[in-house]
Amino acid sequence: MSWDNLLIFAVAATLCWLVGAVMAMRGKAVVPTASVSAIGSVIFFAFIVGMWISLERPPLRTMGETRLWYSFFLSLAGIAVYLRWRYRWILSFSTLMSVVFISINLLRPEIHSKSLMPALQSPWFVPHVIVYMFAYAMMGAVTLFALYLWLRPSHKEPSAEEMGVCDNLVRIGWAFLTLGMVMGALWAKQAWGDYWTWDPKETWAAATWLGYLLYLHLRKISKDHNVLFALLIFAFLMLQMCWWGINYLPSAQGVSVHVY
Repeated sequence: MSWDNLLIFAVAATLCWLVGAVMAMRGKAVVPTASVSAIGSVIFFAFIVGMWISLERPPLRTMGETRLWYSFFLSLAGIAVYLRWRYRWILSFSTLMSVVFISINLLRPEIHSKSLMPALQSPWFVPHVIVYMFAYAMMGAVTLFALYLWLRPSHKEPSAEEMGVCDNLVRIGWAFLTLGMVMGALWAKQAWGDYWTWDPKETWAAATWLGYLLYLHLRKISKDHNVLFALLIFAFLMLQMCWWGINYLPSAQGVSVHVY
């Protein structure tokens, strides 16, 4: 399996996700709709597994490889939210974001050797990155929904149900962010001898975690939806800095152990 096969799997998976999204918007039965979308996720995961076997390591080292997991977990997050809360729009959102990141990989494939540096050979490497990718997927979904509520032409006040969607997605995403940080600390202790060193990556991870925690607290006391939506978007921008932005920070060059 190689990057050259991505287009075939991506087209097949996207078609399934699109069909599932259309079925959801038309109010079709929940189980068949989720099943069609799940077939797309299975197809895309088959490509990830194929890359894993071909590389002889988990495809989690490069930005291109983590984008594969991001697209996959976005689809899973959409299916899970649809099954749990019956939000018909979520499959359209998750499909859109998954396709965006797949398209980036098609335009800018990243090919690397099979080898992993010693720090990445830790047993914490795979669960840490996978948990974070799922958290990022949930936060991506809630950011899109918050933008939709904020900018929709009707200028209606968000309903209690709509705000409940934001709350549920943030709670799930924040829980996975927390789990990912704990795993990262255990990994850091094993690889570099300390749980936390205020490395640029760790600093932005902490800022992101606090940003979403602030939303969860303000949500209980603030009725100003503009402030809440602005905070969600700002927290997502911090998440982007944590994920890939630090690679371009002068302060991280030659210093951060997270810039490979």
